[in-house]
Amino acid sequence: MHDRIILAFESSADETSVALVKNGTEIISLEIATQIKSHQRFGGIVPEVASRHHIEQITLLIDAALSDAGLSYDDITAVAVTYGPGLVGALLIGVTAAKTIAWAHQLPLVPVVHMAGHIAAAQFVAPIEYPALALMVSGGHTEFVLMQSEYEYVVVGDTRDDAAGESYDKVGRTMGLDYPAGKTIDQMAHQGVDEYHLPRALMHDGKLDFSFSGLKSAVINLKHNAEQRGETINLQNLATSFQNAVLEMLLTKTQTALTTYSVKTFIVAGGVAANRGLRDGIDQLQVQFPDVKFIKVPLALAGDNAAMIGAAGDIAYRHGKRAGYDLNAKPGLEFDYLSPDMAFITPM
Repeated sequence: MHDRIILAFESSADETSVALVKNGTEIISLEIATQIKSHQRFGGIVPEVASRHHIEQITLLIDAALSDAGLSYDDITAVAVTYGPGLVGALLIGVTAAKTIAWAHQLPLVPVVHMAGHIAAAQFVAPIEYPALALMVSGGHTEFVLMQSEYEYVVVGDTRDDAAGESYDKVGRTMGLDYPAGKTIDQMAHQGVDEYHLPRALMHDGKLDFSFSGLKSAVINLKHNAEQRGETINLQNLATSFQNAVLEMLLTKTQTALTTYSVKTFIVAGGVAANRGLRDGIDQLQVQFPDVKFIKVPLALAGDNAAMIGAAGDIAYRHGKRAGYDLNAKPGLEFDYLSPDMAFITPM
């Protein structure tokens, strides 16, 4: 049996990335060009700037990925690409590159949902056993994704407003921190004390939805009101109070989710999965569910990268998913949501 080699593209936001992945579990080569410095002065991603950087970098990264792997297009099984969600202009660069290579070399074209990539990155750690549940937590998403079997994704809990990562960046901007602020707040949170009483929305409602908008607004109002009174806010303590609130909501909901759904594997994925406080909390929570395999996506693969798209692309390829040359970017793409007629199967 021949190995499957997937050439994968990721360009949904501000990272241009190309990778070669073997059999969905082995990274042969991975190239990433970050744009953080270009966007820092704006305090967030500027779509037009992101698209231009993708155009400048993508062909260079293709050549580098093939060269590092010592492979040619004749060795490629299929081409996989993120086609949503994300910034439409940024997505189009990756989609266009993938379609061009697939057409020129007569290779199958495999469309990949960005969140499926984050989840599939767990396969670089250990095989995913099904049914599985993932906490997908990033700048754009905070949701629980249930997978009764491979290549079956259903959202069973979602944020009603801001995503967790988005809240970190907005709070960081209020605190005067550089974008992206998540890593800095995480570091500060381990040096302060939980001094400020911040809200935890929906935490004890027994459901799996999140809400971070009220917490974000509480931090902004606290700092602005203190400034108006001429008072000084201890930023380290504010970071600690904010992060403790976020983590308590995430971990409490995770406990509820794992109690609600009997699964074999639990995955923590997405950019915020690199948060040290969250990873420590997940380790503590694991003790309560000894029969569940916990997989934390590696720190180096928690952010956007093409290796995760290669892993998800391998799954999609094996399940016969193909796209035509009319494949287009879908910036608002989402997984299906759980409906009343969907029955959950308890694992044997």
